[in-house]
Amino acid sequence: MGADRTPPRRLREAGFNLTEVLVAVALLLLIAAVVAPRVHSRLAADEATAMQELRKVNRAQAFYTARHPDRGFASSLPELFADTSSTGDVDSDPDLAAGHKSGYLFIYVPAERVNGSIRTYTITAIPEKVGDSGQRRFFSDESGEIRYNASGSADVTSPVIQ
Repeated sequence: MGADRTPPRRLREAGFNLTEVLVAVALLLLIAAVVAPRVHSRLAADEATAMQELRKVNRAQAFYTARHPDRGFASSLPELFADTSSTGDVDSDPDLAAGHKSGYLFIYVPAERVNGSIRTYTITAIPEKVGDSGQRRFFSDESGEIRYNASGSADVTSPVIQ
């Protein structure tokens, strides 16, 4: 009767071999390649919507002041969008009137009334969460130009969007 002299099976050491690590890295890279463009396209879409909404405010203000020359511009976004007959072909937008739309916060600041009339205003659009709902901040006023800044507040000195 011969003794079995085969060495005991070596227990597998804890950890991963090179093939397993490479497969895991490849899967992570594949997931990142699918997710990254979606995030970028959503940011671009939210920024485009913010610019579109600034244009909408500027257009609505032009109609409003033409209809109410004694008042000038609206004193608030809710006032601007409350009476659709005052904004011409611009649809009323409760989200924009409330100051929030597509991940952006809209801040409207009318100038002081002079002889009962508001003759200038500013409106800014800032991402509610920079990098998530947008990267750039936007600014506009009664001139109708839309300006932007990617690293801080946008104002009248910021570059104009072409």
